[in-house]
Amino acid sequence: MINAVGRDIPQEIIDATGMKPFAGAFARHNETYTKAAPTVRAIIDPREDKMVGSIAEVLKKCGIKDGMTLSFHHHFREGDYVVNMVMEEVHKMGIKDITICASSLGKAHNPLLPMIEDGTITNIQSSGVRGKIGEAISTGKLKGLAIMRSHGGRVRAIESGDVHIDIAFIGAPTCDKYGNMRANGGKSDCGVLSYAYVDAQYADKVVAITDTLVPYPNLPASISQVNVDYVVEVDEIGNPAKIATGAAKPTTDVRKIMMADYCTQFVINTPYFKDGFSYQTGVGGASIASTISLGKIMKERGIKMGLALGGIAGPMCKLLEEGLIEKIVDTQDFDLTAIQSVATNPNHFEITGSEYANPMNKGAYVNQLDFVILASLEVDVNFNCNVVVGSDGMITGAQGGHPDTAAGAKCTIVIAPLLQGRIPAICDECTAITTPGETVDVVITDYGIAINPRRQDLIECMKGTKLPICTIEELRDKAYAIVGKPEPVKFGDRVVGVIESRDGTIIDVVRQIKDYEWDD
Repeated sequence: MINAVGRDIPQEIIDATGMKPFAGAFARHNETYTKAAPTVRAIIDPREDKMVGSIAEVLKKCGIKDGMTLSFHHHFREGDYVVNMVMEEVHKMGIKDITICASSLGKAHNPLLPMIEDGTITNIQSSGVRGKIGEAISTGKLKGLAIMRSHGGRVRAIESGDVHIDIAFIGAPTCDKYGNMRANGGKSDCGVLSYAYVDAQYADKVVAITDTLVPYPNLPASISQVNVDYVVEVDEIGNPAKIATGAAKPTTDVRKIMMADYCTQFVINTPYFKDGFSYQTGVGGASIASTISLGKIMKERGIKMGLALGGIAGPMCKLLEEGLIEKIVDTQDFDLTAIQSVATNPNHFEITGSEYANPMNKGAYVNQLDFVILASLEVDVNFNCNVVVGSDGMITGAQGGHPDTAAGAKCTIVIAPLLQGRIPAICDECTAITTPGETVDVVITDYGIAINPRRQDLIECMKGTKLPICTIEELRDKAYAIVGKPEPVKFGDRVVGVIESRDGTIIDVVRQIKDYEWDD
């Protein structure tokens, strides 16, 4: 069946998942649904002790068995220890057919590979995956399906009951004996626990794992004791120094700095750039650089940002400290500066993943964005974006809040170099589609800027500027002229992954790579 972005969704996948093909970014506007409800274990006797001596013991108390769904959060990013330590105990117990439902998985979780190979883990649901897990899925080692959702889409899936979590494991930088969790004040701070909030609300059993047990009550709590069954104290839950690894770093690349400057000039020439505007960036180097350059112009013109949203890095916190931002509303911290800021600055607020980006509530924060600045692996001539599957067919990224913010913002800007190495980033057709082109307004490259023809208002705004405006087809042609049109990836017939739209429909599928040789 061909969906609204022209992707062929196999009927057997529709039947197996119960999902419908994607019908458009706003097709489900004004629909209603009834929220799911977890099974709650009533703790009436005040003598019950929630403290449990080990992860192995708490797994037994939770009734771990084959076929369960276990959930985790990724606020520690590449510094996370919780997923591996829990799954190691599950593996030792001989449990099979586990579904991992994580807000995201990275290279830190490469030790899960043998568990995929031996059937301990048979299904994965995540914003995305990197490293050996992505390689395992792409090459057909995962026995079941990988379902990849945006951050807002994950919350929607859990709240609606599309996903039922049996046991949620929440890494808590601080926790008291009764389960009140905070993301600061310990030895392994991660700033916020936004993506774990829905797990705590909807999972049948909730386990707090902490390396800093503090006196009761641990207030104000990000996650309350009323949602927590057990508490386990361990030596370490994560390494905060590794939160800022990977994409979440400022750039010194001249091309990326140039694209950041283009982005800033574009922003300031729109009608949305005025006192009180709202803004979010991704964590790519060019996106972070655009925040820095925009701050300079804000200071020169006396313009303040009313709201900064989403995943937060140090440059945004600096603008808050300088009085150039009224409020930061935070769902994830990408460096130690942001972690410190949310702990100490009264205008830096933690919100839940549902408040941030859930498309199926009564209005998420993303709907109030003026600008969002995003990165992309590929953009096609219809402005569709791919942020999950590499041009070699390997699953190597995460949707994160990309589709959520693109749908919500008045002006969605995607920054991508014309070439990723020797591979065109602007192309006829993306390897996979994660964000529909109807929600993408502008594509900025190092060779020019393309504005979606849907946005004639923005095209008019840029007349008279010195920005290198061109068509998306001209950018594609430049890329192909430099490196040639690449051969398409050779995929097999088997579908190994589903890319779910934020509204719960199928926007694309990922097929197994043909003839792949593992480098052990």
